[in-house]
Amino acid sequence: MNAIELQGIHVALNGKQVLNDIELTIKQGDFMTFLGPSGCGKTTLLRTIAGLQKADAGTITISGREVANGETQFHMEPSKRRLSLVFQSYALWPHMTVYENVAFGLQVRKLAKAVVREKVEAALGKMRIAELAGRYPSELSGGQQQRVAIARAIVTEPDILLLDEPLSNLDAKLRVEMRAELKRLHQELNTTVIYVTHDQHEAMTLSTQVAIFFGGQIVQLDKPRELYKRPKTLQVAEFIGSAGMQMNRLEGVMRTDEEGLSWLETPVVLIPLAAGDNSTMQDGQEMVLTVRPEDIRLYEERRPGSIAMSVSAVFPSGAETLVQLDAAGMSLMARVIGESEYEPGSTLYAVLRQEQMNAYDKKTGIRMKLQYAAHNNEPGESTHENRLSYSR
Repeated sequence: MNAIELQGIHVALNGKQVLNDIELTIKQGDFMTFLGPSGCGKTTLLRTIAGLQKADAGTITISGREVANGETQFHMEPSKRRLSLVFQSYALWPHMTVYENVAFGLQVRKLAKAVVREKVEAALGKMRIAELAGRYPSELSGGQQQRVAIARAIVTEPDILLLDEPLSNLDAKLRVEMRAELKRLHQELNTTVIYVTHDQHEAMTLSTQVAIFFGGQIVQLDKPRELYKRPKTLQVAEFIGSAGMQMNRLEGVMRTDEEGLSWLETPVVLIPLAAGDNSTMQDGQEMVLTVRPEDIRLYEERRPGSIAMSVSAVFPSGAETLVQLDAAGMSLMARVIGESEYEPGSTLYAVLRQEQMNAYDKKTGIRMKLQYAAHNNEPGESTHENRLSYSR
């Protein structure tokens, strides 16, 4: 069953179009993350689903019930949509204890005291803060306040839980702890979750589905793994490749000779393409190749298909080492698991895993579905015989 269906959602604020023709279906039990840069419309869409913002056009259906229709100007009140919203600022009542904050929504519904106590204790137990029931918000840490805010949201047993950048005010250690708690909570409750963030690591580790926003539109909706490995556009690839998830970019040109052989030519590497499978490409077409640091393998001795590169800088971080490389005047970043000691100025031999590369049309930014010629980059194994050299 679908938890939420959005069709043709348009929202304008102060005369500016913020959401433009949003189409989205969220299944029951999904952990859906809205990911994108500031000002892309993700929080506005969350508020529109919650009922805090009216849609100018389009319809919203929650659990089979229409809750908003821009054409008829129907707008169901937030309190009737069976969802809970956790704000970035926690929004706890300072004059109420933890217990009273969590119980407030149930008391408004005039439930029996025994029922309220049972539900509040269960919610505090799920968030592992039962011992804080008698404290006031001013006596709690940021992480504890966030747990109270989430307990208050789940105590009413909503069909949908909306989280608007809930971890942005926490320090790094608490963010890691709360990610684990949110993951556990989602698995335990099987509640549909919509999560807004600009933090790619949160999106990749928590979600079952991720919607990427740019300019008020969803430009890609995918599972985290597919989004990471196969971004549909260069814009998405470069966004996902920022903030500690670096993406190497190589400018290239499509080449085809009189014999029908095709290849991608870059300043660093020539990549043969499979014959007959790239008919949509044209000779001279400008391309952009992307390859992630973990898909560059480094060796101290030349290997089949390797490229000689100079070490520019080394960035050790314990669990991994980032190695900045220079080849043909271009800078590339490689990621090596564990501690590795390389001297700046020394030469390493890099193998780029071409099966993990993505190629984009430079003009349109759209990913091209290229078929690379068979080429084995694994050390110690034979390489594909081709009159084009893999390395230059």
